[in-house]
Amino acid sequence: MLRSLFSSSIRADVLALLLNSPEERFYVREIAKLLRKNPSGVKRELDKLEEMGIVTSEKVANLKYFQANKNSPLFFELKDLIAKSLGLPGALKSLLKANGIKTAFIYGAYAEGEDPSIVDLFVIGPSTPALLIGLQNIEKKFGKKINCTVIEESEYKLKKNKDFSLKRILSEKRIALLGRG
Repeated sequence: MLRSLFSSSIRADVLALLLNSPEERFYVREIAKLLRKNPSGVKRELDKLEEMGIVTSEKVANLKYFQANKNSPLFFELKDLIAKSLGLPGALKSLLKANGIKTAFIYGAYAEGEDPSIVDLFVIGPSTPALLIGLQNIEKKFGKKINCTVIEESEYKLKKNKDFSLKRILSEKRIALLGRG
């Protein structure tokens, strides 16, 4: 079973996305776009994961939605394994991608390597309930406090060169998660 479970990088990416957002449902092209993978490859891997009972699907109109099967006996173990293998930045990146965020980075003491218990996260994009719940789950999973600043893209563009505190953040050492900021 393990050999078939981790035989593909697409499968690993799909598992990371679905297990880090277990409440969310995604259709094939949406997953392919988020992961920047070929839709046919994503579909093939989703079908195999569904056969294994790790994901479930539901047909709504002409779209088939997939999500992590929280009733699978492997759900919590796989979720922990994915989180450990990705590390905190990887888990954050996966969550942010799943929520349609295009630009995000870690800054402050964690990025400088000074205080690993507090993570300052800067997100450019929409703040959604799923994102906030996901961040709380990551806090619990990694035992870290995440200070998240979310700013809409249009507001970011206006303030980027004018706001002193934003300029200070952008001049600090950063760990890029998505985009360039």
